[in-house]
Amino acid sequence: MVSLGEHTPQHLHQHRSDGQSGDALFCPLALLPQGWRKDVLLRWDAAGNLVDVSPGSAAGEARSACGPVIAGMPNLHSHAFQRAMAGLTEVMGSPSDSFWSWRKLMYRFAQRLQPEHLEAIARHLYIEMLKAGYTSVCEFHYLHHAPGGTPYADRAELALRLMQAAAEAGIGMTLLPVLYQYSGFGRQAASAEQARFLGSPQSLLALRERLQQVLPENPMRRYGVAPHSLRAVSPEGLDELVSGLRQQPGGRDAPIHIHIAEQWREIQDCLAWSGQRPVQLLLSQQELDARWCLIHATHMDLGEYRGLAASGAVVGLCPTTEANLGDGIIDAGQLLESGTRWGIGSDSHIAINLRAELRLLEYGQRLHHRRRNVLASESVPATADRLFVQAQAGGAAATGRAVAGLAVGQRADFVLLDGEDVNLADRSPAQLLSALVFCEHDGQPIQDVYVGGRQVVTAGRHPLQETARQAYRRAIADLLKD
Repeated sequence: MVSLGEHTPQHLHQHRSDGQSGDALFCPLALLPQGWRKDVLLRWDAAGNLVDVSPGSAAGEARSACGPVIAGMPNLHSHAFQRAMAGLTEVMGSPSDSFWSWRKLMYRFAQRLQPEHLEAIARHLYIEMLKAGYTSVCEFHYLHHAPGGTPYADRAELALRLMQAAAEAGIGMTLLPVLYQYSGFGRQAASAEQARFLGSPQSLLALRERLQQVLPENPMRRYGVAPHSLRAVSPEGLDELVSGLRQQPGGRDAPIHIHIAEQWREIQDCLAWSGQRPVQLLLSQQELDARWCLIHATHMDLGEYRGLAASGAVVGLCPTTEANLGDGIIDAGQLLESGTRWGIGSDSHIAINLRAELRLLEYGQRLHHRRRNVLASESVPATADRLFVQAQAGGAAATGRAVAGLAVGQRADFVLLDGEDVNLADRSPAQLLSALVFCEHDGQPIQDVYVGGRQVVTAGRHPLQETARQAYRRAIADLLKD
């Protein structure tokens, strides 16, 4: 595995060559945390941090955006290797097909992955994310060992492949090495198919230390941890992981992500084992705070909604994956009403489309409640506006990075929309996000994407997309042969 060091691919610097556009952009219209503003001048420093966000400015010598500018969206939940499975599990295996039967197929697929496959899949995936307007990703990484469970010579082999892919694509990364100990509640023995995932709190903490040695954290990358779920980690293992993380450099405020309450069977199994529901159990075991992100949290009762809101933790919603796996529908109205922060993730990557995630979140509520604009509010009557702004803010919190929108001190992560797109042209600012989320007729209305002040997508294209696509196809062909 080649060390990344501080190398940044040359294409990520090309926009700086004219000496004018690299550090400033004039936006005739930009979405700031306080709403749409006209004539906004964005300036960022050499490190990629915004140092000036000034509405009502003159363009001066700065390059002018050709369309509306919005902050990049964080993708708070990704299993990169599952991108290669999209479309492969859509044939009925039995009349009772569910998440659990899908999981068996996923395990079998994971056994074939080699390091070079993972890197090729992740690079292609991260480029897809950038082109869709995601500017950072939280990678929930639980594929640690070689097939059969044999450790690699470098325990960080696969994690470093993901970091390599992210650096080449130019996306911000929060890597979350996953602790996986058991196959079910009550320390049920792991299956042979889970051998590549298994570890101990000590091994996960050592992995994080190794990553810090090879690639220390910087504004583009962050390391947290992810206890996989309450069914896969014992209470003692969870305590040891969390306390050990807090003692590591940078660990006191590092993100912690966990799958929870995704499947109805999980709720029943947890109740049978502990007498408590999963979110209730987690709240009783750990002092949750803003550093925690609970992925899915689909099935909660009113007490759990209230307890989670009081904790300050973030909920990670993945509507396309949750629909694909038949998880169920969260009471998103209750979630938003409680004031709980939340964000979106593409999870198993059935779709790489932040607009589709937000749209499906609202549509699930419409189908359930049989009315429209369920997730709007009296203070924010435009559904898309409320969803986009909250998803961006909650996703930023989940990354543990400074990506909370177009504001001084945050990263210069932003997206230039196509002002001539048929669905966006001639719309008022108040109509733009509604058009972005609820109109989808002919591709992406995304022109340019900047991450940390560096342009990574130009006119809808990434410089490495064709090379990455070819490598991805070779990996898929190899994985699917025989």
